[in-house]
Amino acid sequence: MSTRSTSTAGIARATGIPWETWTARLDELGARTMSHAEVARRVAEQLEGVVENPAWWGQSVAVAWEQHTGARRPGQAGDGSFGASASRTVTGTPDEALARWSSLLAGRTEVGGVPFRQPPSTAATAKWRYWRVRLADGSRVSATIGDKAGGRVTVALAHTGLASADDVARWRSTWKELLAAL
Repeated sequence: MSTRSTSTAGIARATGIPWETWTARLDELGARTMSHAEVARRVAEQLEGVVENPAWWGQSVAVAWEQHTGARRPGQAGDGSFGASASRTVTGTPDEALARWSSLLAGRTEVGGVPFRQPPSTAATAKWRYWRVRLADGSRVSATIGDKAGGRVTVALAHTGLASADDVARWRSTWKELLAAL
């Protein structure tokens, strides 16, 4: 089916188990009749003591498996919606990057032709800065800003709740264009 080869190659590298072996194991387990959570749990059990964070890798294998079997398309969430992401590394501190991002979107009532359901909000922790907004189409956008070495920060955008795979490319382009203005 349409599993991303980069995903399966990364899974094989991290787990030490070739993707073909994973597909055979999951077929033997009867994974086609299991829920996502059950597949992820069973894989995580197999990865105990093999990788750091076996639960995370269990989720990764389960998603790739669902893509492999056609139960999920690349970029599709478990609820059937899609998500787009984009990121950019810029100079400055997290506070400075958040201020620039907020300024870039200040005064807007929409993005990409979709109105904001409510005004954007910001939040901060000791390590991270956040900018979030809900759009009128029911989707959500979140910018997560964190430190990198050398006086730089990463601004990572996640747009969840998109209706179709076609929306992913359109929104990714929109977000990359805005990030380029930082």
